[in-house]
Amino acid sequence: MNTATPKEILLIKNGELALKGLNRGTFEAALTRNLRYRLRRIGDFTLRCAQSTIYIEPNDPDTDLLAAAEAVEKVFGISAFSRARVTEKDMDAIAKAAIEYLKDELTAASTFKVESKRADKTFPFTSPEISREIGARLLDAYPHLTVDVHQPDTVAYVEIRDFGAYIHAPQRPGAGGMPVGTGGNAAILISGGIDSPVAAYMMAKRGVQLYGIHFASPPYTSERAEQKVIDLMNRVSDYAGHMKLAVVPFTHIQEEIQRHCAEEYFTLIMRRMMMRIACRVASKAGCKALITGESVGQVASQTIPALACTDAVADMPVFRPVIGMDKEEIVRIARKIDTFDISIQPFEDCCTVFTPRHPCTRPKIADVEAEEAALEVETLIEEAIAGIRELSI
Repeated sequence: MNTATPKEILLIKNGELALKGLNRGTFEAALTRNLRYRLRRIGDFTLRCAQSTIYIEPNDPDTDLLAAAEAVEKVFGISAFSRARVTEKDMDAIAKAAIEYLKDELTAASTFKVESKRADKTFPFTSPEISREIGARLLDAYPHLTVDVHQPDTVAYVEIRDFGAYIHAPQRPGAGGMPVGTGGNAAILISGGIDSPVAAYMMAKRGVQLYGIHFASPPYTSERAEQKVIDLMNRVSDYAGHMKLAVVPFTHIQEEIQRHCAEEYFTLIMRRMMMRIACRVASKAGCKALITGESVGQVASQTIPALACTDAVADMPVFRPVIGMDKEEIVRIARKIDTFDISIQPFEDCCTVFTPRHPCTRPKIADVEAEEAALEVETLIEEAIAGIRELSI
């Protein structure tokens, strides 16, 4: 690495990937691929992986490293990251770089300490020796500072690695989780509400590649309601990466349910039809599971008997990552991932159309099936699938 002029890079710590044993290389390759995808609009970077760390080096010195750091912060599979100054593996060069690069942090602090890591064991000083020497140089440069090894205001980090010496301030936490694409493919049933974008985020965090399915019921739902869902998927894609969204026409099915079925079963039968359609769409897209934003007891269709009635028609696993959360917990995550303000926009989704006044909360599957017998279920499913529009997110 050329360190003739001061150079700043990003150091990425893998975290959970270090536990993957013989499969670790596969997970690191997926993380590197995802990082390249996120950074492609910011600039040209060289990425290399060594010693549980990914080095992101801009090939143009004018690259916006702040924007790169903001992009990296949302990539799953990263436990922590930092911007770092690269210098030669020489004590004088390290001290000079630390004095210059950490000026803002050290000027603002009253107490500090130095933490060193010598991954390159050929370097002639041990980690404690590095910390003592660099700490003394920093005290000379910033005489207002005192050393506090227990609760310092800031920490100066020195890492001696294969490619050079790296100086950085405390790391920032990453998004955690596993790299998207390492946990298989699943389809998220995405509405315009608060819960389903959070469910999507949580499954993407476990490495699941997402495919969106949205049910639209024009003219009962508007174009703005559909745009709201697209906006939500775009926010989720900040974490989950590239996705596709299948928009399923659902108006005729809901009208047929209203025409032929008892009102108390409207929502249950609607959700069973959604499950049937979603399973077929998901399977065609290569997905092995469905994801929903349902939480036990939140609404009448989310009691345990109602959920069992819905799942009875699914021929693949149904994941409900927010199933045990209360609304406050879900809202907290929605605010964190910046979907909340979009979700509360007043545009109705198809789940609020034809809502029964007194929904059945303890359904028996036999009773629901008896009501469904009045519908041409297979014809309605095929008709809806034929009208799907697929969008890229």
